[in-house]
Amino acid sequence: MKIAAVVVTFNRLSLLKKTVQCLKSTPSLDTIIIVNNGSTDGTEEWLSEQCGLTVIQQENVGGSGGFHTGMKYAYEAEFDWIWCMDDDVFPAPDCLEKLLRQDRADTGILCPRRMQNGRIFVNECRKVNLSNPFTSLHQQKLSAEGINEPVSIMGMVFEGPLIKREVVEKIGYPNKDLFIFYDDTDYSYRTVLAGYKVMYVPDALLQKEQFFTQDTWKEKQKKKKWKRMYQIRNSAYFNHHYGKNFFVRYGRAFQRVCGYMVLALCCAPFTDAYRLGDVKQFWTAYRNGIREQLGKIKN
Repeated sequence: MKIAAVVVTFNRLSLLKKTVQCLKSTPSLDTIIIVNNGSTDGTEEWLSEQCGLTVIQQENVGGSGGFHTGMKYAYEAEFDWIWCMDDDVFPAPDCLEKLLRQDRADTGILCPRRMQNGRIFVNECRKVNLSNPFTSLHQQKLSAEGINEPVSIMGMVFEGPLIKREVVEKIGYPNKDLFIFYDDTDYSYRTVLAGYKVMYVPDALLQKEQFFTQDTWKEKQKKKKWKRMYQIRNSAYFNHHYGKNFFVRYGRAFQRVCGYMVLALCCAPFTDAYRLGDVKQFWTAYRNGIREQLGKIKN
């Protein structure tokens, strides 16, 4: 059995070093594949000096494009399991071993429990709602307490999932055109549709970095705005692509984009956190999502 870790990184060299150190301390791991999405903080130079790593350099195509590239490389190199993660998570030495203990014939993906500052960090969900547009897409979210045995989930995150080779054979790679957001939900849902189980394994632990900021509300809004474009568009895409009725396919994401448009309209006269032009951009993101026109959004 051959196992490869795929780590996608962008401009977080100090965190990447910690992730690599953790992976090098993981028994049974055969290869560490680093996909560098065009970092400009010295990551490329540091990686060129390292031994025992497989390094792929490419332009910044987001997390989805990074995992697409890394998983494709691992699959074509005939690895049996592909362990995916961002550069801000740090698996315990026995995390991989405990994930593999839960492998069954119908298992497709095994997901670890994420810890942050000593507390359980969860946003995985057991159900994906594609029939009622007035309730959340992510249903039966795992609570921080009370999950002590492996449970089947439908919504995962790309922070430590261990993916079986035959899943990739059947459903392919992550949708690289999503860039960020919903690529993990899309992949886990496709896995379930293909007849495999996605399992959350609570005794397989992985530490997640916590980021602190002293930014004001205005500064935070400015920094997050570009991400919201992807959230709106990819939410619209996911609901349109998989929705089971007209109201989910068009209505759920419409509610969301209206909220952002109202926020921009109300704030633009008083702060430069939003501009009136953002209203049009939010609407364009929604429209592109329901048209399933994806790819990197041009600023």
